[in-house]
Amino acid sequence: MKFFDNVKKNEYYKLWLKDAWPYLTAAILLSVFQILTIAVTRNPWGVSAVFANWGAWIFESLGGSVDKWYYFARESAWTTIDGGFVRDPGSWRNIGIIVGALFAALIASGFKIKKIKSWRQVVAAILGGIFMGYGARIGFGCNIGALFSGIASFSLSGWVFGLAMFFGAVVGSKMLVKYFM
Repeated sequence: MKFFDNVKKNEYYKLWLKDAWPYLTAAILLSVFQILTIAVTRNPWGVSAVFANWGAWIFESLGGSVDKWYYFARESAWTTIDGGFVRDPGSWRNIGIIVGALFAALIASGFKIKKIKSWRQVVAAILGGIFMGYGARIGFGCNIGALFSGIASFSLSGWVFGLAMFFGAVVGSKMLVKYFM
């Protein structure tokens, strides 16, 4: 344990891992990741389409078929499920984001299991997740795919999505305070 105590006292640990990074640093890193993603995969960065693929792979592993579903029947590189999980770069990115976020929270001592204050918060979290997931699928993207990648691809839809997301956040926040807090 002495080793970890020494690491936590290190100035670089505090600078790179414990303290929050400036927004500009995060923006530059996100931009670099977007450029690398487009260069390597020939597709903009996306998160939610991969979850649709995961659902399709699970459904097919249980004996179902998605061949006739409109979403998977189209000729599009970002909706293909032929390669499977292991050959899908989006799946690896999503796993990396999940594991990286957990790792970052753990090393910054920011991971905490908290007691549920009320079941209303559980309902709010479940409803929020369902609405966000549904919205990401009907909007063909989340804040990464539709907003960040849309703007980076010089698409007007990215700016429209950003405006709609802003107003949705305002309305959602007011509903959260009024009904669930």
